[in-house]
Amino acid sequence: MKRLLLPDRHVFYGCIVACSLLFLSSCKKTAVDQPGAVNPVDSTVKTNNTDTVGFKGMNWADPNDNFSTGNVVPSGLSTSDSYAGTQSKASNILGAFQQQGANTVRLPINPYTVAGTWWNSYTGAIDAAVSKGMNVILGYWDASGSGNGLVNDTTSFWNMWKTVVNKYGNTSKVYFEVFNEPHGYSASDLNNLYAQWLAKYPSAPAGRVLLDGAGYASDVNSVGADARLNGCLLSYHNYTWFNNSLTTAADWEGALQSNTNNYSSRTIMTEFGIPMTTGNNYLDAPGSNRDIAYFQGVTNQLKASGMGCVYWPGLRTGDSYSLLTLSGTTLLVNNYSGLSRLKYAWGNIGINQPYGTFNPGAWYKVVNRNSGNALDINGQSTTQGASVIQWSYWGGNNQQWSLTSRDSGYFNFTNRNSSMLLDVSGASVSNGAAVIQWSANGAPNQRWQVIDIGFGFYKVLNKNSGQALDVSGASISNGAGIIQWPVNGGRNQQWQITAL
Repeated sequence: MKRLLLPDRHVFYGCIVACSLLFLSSCKKTAVDQPGAVNPVDSTVKTNNTDTVGFKGMNWADPNDNFSTGNVVPSGLSTSDSYAGTQSKASNILGAFQQQGANTVRLPINPYTVAGTWWNSYTGAIDAAVSKGMNVILGYWDASGSGNGLVNDTTSFWNMWKTVVNKYGNTSKVYFEVFNEPHGYSASDLNNLYAQWLAKYPSAPAGRVLLDGAGYASDVNSVGADARLNGCLLSYHNYTWFNNSLTTAADWEGALQSNTNNYSSRTIMTEFGIPMTTGNNYLDAPGSNRDIAYFQGVTNQLKASGMGCVYWPGLRTGDSYSLLTLSGTTLLVNNYSGLSRLKYAWGNIGINQPYGTFNPGAWYKVVNRNSGNALDINGQSTTQGASVIQWSYWGGNNQQWSLTSRDSGYFNFTNRNSSMLLDVSGASVSNGAAVIQWSANGAPNQRWQVIDIGFGFYKVLNKNSGQALDVSGASISNGAGIIQWPVNGGRNQQWQITAL
């Protein structure tokens, strides 16, 4: 993504992005952006992938923009540097990346850089990363003069890649990202370009070739589905302005899950980022801060899917999104809570989610975001095993719940009418198992983790199964059953819990 330094220009560029993404709306709908949608087929949900999980990266970018009609020169480097000088400076900066847990760096290239004298020095940065055992993603960036997301000078494009592949084709740590954000192409034309690239450079192993999704690297499904491109990795980008209808952390989880669909095991999220110089605490409950909700949702889903990721940017002077600031030869962390969330996406487990807090002496109504209906004991039953449904809120005691804190953000939900607990029937761990009421027995299928996802909503997860409290089929009808279902970010899995 072209990271501009002025916030108002972010908005302007976001409008361009939104226009370019309109064609995606017909490709894949989820409960996030289609309130009446059914639960996705479970076979499309992939977890614990190992193919890209090892990519834990940061972008290192040019302060004057990677979209350039001249050399690209990442922050801290200079075109006057020799190879040795570039290698020394890069070694210092990349060492700081590694200190924060990164093992991957994404660097820009363009025909001007590769064809000119700067290339001889710039390779010092690439070689420094390789010598440190880091993965290096070399991504082609279009010239700023055109800005049309197309290869406008095919001769220089192919010559650039010929030089790069000839030099690094046998270097196992170097990866080739054919085209950053190729938004000027239709999906079919883009796939043809990629197939042509693979045919021209057969010495480049498919497993070290990254193919950006169509649009602004946002539709990896259309690229992943092309059998000619099997074995290649996929590159995906996501920012807050890509979809202004998404607010809660769960919305962002669902969007990422949907947009990578069956291809998460091949996908690296090579760009995502958020302001790191505004003082946001990315470990706190989001409240109404969309930036916090976005970063929590994206990092949650990256970890859950096992998808590798490269933060934008690890270092770019003057960019409010930059995780690090270069001061002389020292790199300083701009936001430690943001770093913690990033490390969580990389696989670290040592952070807590923003758990909800509730008054144990109060009664609450629990209302589904998708339907607007309340969590209800069917027929006001006081019998063990009675079903839990959704129903229009009318104030009955069977629609009122107390929340008693247990451990690590887990709660018992006790019905006011029956004094029984919200329970997954038979302690099942299966998709679609019914939620019922049952007498308290201390079992984990009666404990629910309540995570604040922002904007007054919560995600409710069963301790025994790890699955979410869900309105079956994303129904908006009175009487629809409440079940457990794998977390998918759908609004039928988001709940407003309000004191009475």
